[in-house]
Amino acid sequence: MAEPKKRMTSTRSGNRKSHDAMSPIYLRKCSNCKETLKPYTVCQNCGFYRGKKVIILKEERLKDKKVIEELKDE
Repeated sequence: MAEPKKRMTSTRSGNRKSHDAMSPIYLRKCSNCKETLKPYTVCQNCGFYRGKKVIILKEERLKDKKVIEELKDE
């Protein structure tokens, strides 16, 4: 296996490792329910993105199915 000819200085090691730092996670609040979430993502709590309803949640689908079934039974 290849072996380094000379020892790497601490400055060179530090320069290489200078980009390894963790960046902070920025959060925003949902415009509809005020839940905190990552930017540019759909709110998993209410299904809104940029003030518009974009996904229908499972609970809402189940509720709609139950209402439809109740209307059929009548």
